[in-house]
Amino acid sequence: MFRRREARREEHETFGRGGTATRYQMRQKMLSIGDDYWIENEAGQKAFKVDGKALRVRQTLILEDAHGAELAKIQERLLRVKDSMEIEGPDGRRQAMVKKALIAPLRERWAVNVGDGPDLEVQGNIVDHEYTIGAGRDKVAEVSKKWFRIRDTYGVEVAPGQNDALILAVAVVIDEMAHPSR
Repeated sequence: MFRRREARREEHETFGRGGTATRYQMRQKMLSIGDDYWIENEAGQKAFKVDGKALRVRQTLILEDAHGAELAKIQERLLRVKDSMEIEGPDGRRQAMVKKALIAPLRERWAVNVGDGPDLEVQGNIVDHEYTIGAGRDKVAEVSKKWFRIRDTYGVEVAPGQNDALILAVAVVIDEMAHPSR
């Protein structure tokens, strides 16, 4: 029994920075713009809300905390490269620009240009929700379907000390861009 508990603890602390990573449960994009969904923490509590704004000229999603305060606005950029979306903070300033970087047979790469921090690189199997988000050599988040048995959900595990809202917004953007027909 002790070994099993140790194995679970080691599996959960995959980032090795002291402290425990935070894991969130996300729904795969199944709803259209105008619909909302909740992002839950691993205890099943509602932590963030993704609000799909209807009747807008361009695709817009708002990431809110559990109390309804806006944390980020996610928008397609008109007159730009098709495969890019911008994440703005509540003050209207750009937090990050997410762009599709490279497609390989089984792996994809995405670049996340962060406004006030190190740029991030996303790579792995995006379509199957099995990828990592890193800053240089450091892994700052991992996305996987293996942590949850519920159909059409995946997990986002964020390393300690990261901006959880920004990392979750990046995961939402990638899901939107990788699965546009859903």
